[in-house]
Amino acid sequence: MSSSPSDPSDAPESSAFFVEPPDIGHIVTEDDEAMDNWFSEKQKRLLAESLNLSWRPGRPFIAAANVGIFYGLHIPPVVPDVFVALEVQLPEDIWEKRNRSYFAWEYGKVPEAVVEIASNTEGGERDRKYKIYQKIRTLYYVIYDPMKFIQNEPLRIFELNAGQYVPRSDKALPQIGLKLTLWNGVYEGRDDCWLRWCDAEGNLLLNGAERSEIAEQRADTAEQRAETAEQRAEQLAQKLKELGIEPD
Repeated sequence: MSSSPSDPSDAPESSAFFVEPPDIGHIVTEDDEAMDNWFSEKQKRLLAESLNLSWRPGRPFIAAANVGIFYGLHIPPVVPDVFVALEVQLPEDIWEKRNRSYFAWEYGKVPEAVVEIASNTEGGERDRKYKIYQKIRTLYYVIYDPMKFIQNEPLRIFELNAGQYVPRSDKALPQIGLKLTLWNGVYEGRDDCWLRWCDAEGNLLLNGAERSEIAEQRADTAEQRAETAEQRAEQLAQKLKELGIEPD
């Protein structure tokens, strides 16, 4: 990969676009060196999983974790913990090199929202990454810092306004129809405070285990109703027999 710019402000203000597909032979799409802590690993999966399983925005989207965003041909990617991109969809052949990461020139845009989970003071969430996302015009930048390593509150949401990030006073991402909430509960056996997505009406977007639990509850309710109906039919038939009427 080519050497990186010394300052993120050297990055282009928006994704690079090309008339013809560029030569990306020099680009490394996976470095196989990602290392994470248990909480962050689960948190990222929860955010991406709930969007992919439960969000119905009425338009295509991609929600992913730990996938690089390439926004310039000779600029190293930025790799958010989670991102959301609207009006795009994964190509069929995701093994082809130009489809293996989020190349902004292939999709015609950068993602609308990124989430970074702070797990120490060295991740660059409040400086390096902040500058990059602002420069490439990512609409929403979310920092979740559950241990308050880099900010005084666990959750901060920034919205792009005239090319600059402005903090929001609420937990909403109104231009893409999502909200965020801090939720205390159990995910994958871990009872903790989790960052969760909600739809525009504030309804929690369910993960796979929650959807399965609801489906089981509905199935149990349907079975109970069927058993009750069968019992009532048997009772009615017995009464008819007692009256000398043979039920059909």
